[in-house]
Amino acid sequence: MTKQRFSICCPINIQFGAGSAVASLSTIAALGRRALLIHGANPSRAQWLVDGLTEQGLSLSLASCPREPDIELIEACLEVGRGAGVELVIGVGGGAVIDTAKAVAGLIPAQGQVMDYLEVVGGGQPLEAHPLPWVALPTTAGTGAEVTRNAVIDVPRSRRKVSLRDDRLLPTLAIVDPELTAEAPRSVVLASGLDAITQVIEPYISGEASRFTDALCRDGIATGLPALMRLLDQSPAAPESISAAREQMAWVSLCGGLALANAKLGAVHGLAGPLGGILNAPHGAIAGCLLPAVLAANQAHCQSPSDTAVRIAEVELALAQALAVDRHEAFAALAAWSSRQGLPGLKQMGLAERDYRSVAEAAQTSSSMRGNPVKLSVATLEGILRRS
Repeated sequence: MTKQRFSICCPINIQFGAGSAVASLSTIAALGRRALLIHGANPSRAQWLVDGLTEQGLSLSLASCPREPDIELIEACLEVGRGAGVELVIGVGGGAVIDTAKAVAGLIPAQGQVMDYLEVVGGGQPLEAHPLPWVALPTTAGTGAEVTRNAVIDVPRSRRKVSLRDDRLLPTLAIVDPELTAEAPRSVVLASGLDAITQVIEPYISGEASRFTDALCRDGIATGLPALMRLLDQSPAAPESISAAREQMAWVSLCGGLALANAKLGAVHGLAGPLGGILNAPHGAIAGCLLPAVLAANQAHCQSPSDTAVRIAEVELALAQALAVDRHEAFAALAAWSSRQGLPGLKQMGLAERDYRSVAEAAQTSSSMRGNPVKLSVATLEGILRRS
């Protein structure tokens, strides 16, 4: 049943819509005079922001996030930020950049080492000081990291991706401008889009769903896959049609981030954590591979009739309508469509069968798995990996 008593955790200020990034430059500048700007692998994509904020009078230090954040990368960014005495952190890029900015904003005032604050494989200590104010400008529509209270960090020695988590890690300002996603490569659009779709589905079937998260997720479930299919369609299209699809995917991503911050995720993200620690693959691609098999396993293991069964059937129907297949073919059709679009399977990403059990066992200890609507055994999780 949907929770009738709940709290809502979200950023202080969310700016959404085409053109909102440029329109918010003065708002960003008002948050601090010395800022650390974290960008992706290609610094030229952030030059417009560097120029705009410099004109606003900010003193900027720059740091690059060319990969998904790990301990070494976070420590390097902390050194730059602390050395410059920054009072504001800005992240412009994909989910990896946004998570890096989030973690750095939280850890610059902290007294301990990065590992002291990480869950599962670290000390799990709370942050002693309030994070620095920080601003998120996502350039992909996928993770929703701009409105979540955890930063996912790779810990190579533990072969796990785990979270730095604190309610105060929500950004001071989240700017979701669909125009910033226009230059994303096709593979990124596919992987991040599937992640966004996963993140409106998992909170919807979670036992922690509320009226607030339901309102966000229902819209995203109905519109996410059609918008992603439109963006990936190779046929000529009017610019306004592509812009509308891009805006819709940015909205679905935002909804997913807000939903997961206020409900829980599930087995897709429970498995994605340990898989991310051993595979050199984007998180969104991993999530997209897992989603069909996880939905099928949850459906097979939930009692019917039940609220969970009804919700999974609603998801099944929405996917079937988007893919123009019979409802009971929806999950298999989603996997087939994703493959045709170029999404590799877990085996192609480098997952060996010998790792199935260790990944499944690790997944059962993850915080995300606690949100799954039914309990899945290690053997069932291994089966999901095999089918993905």
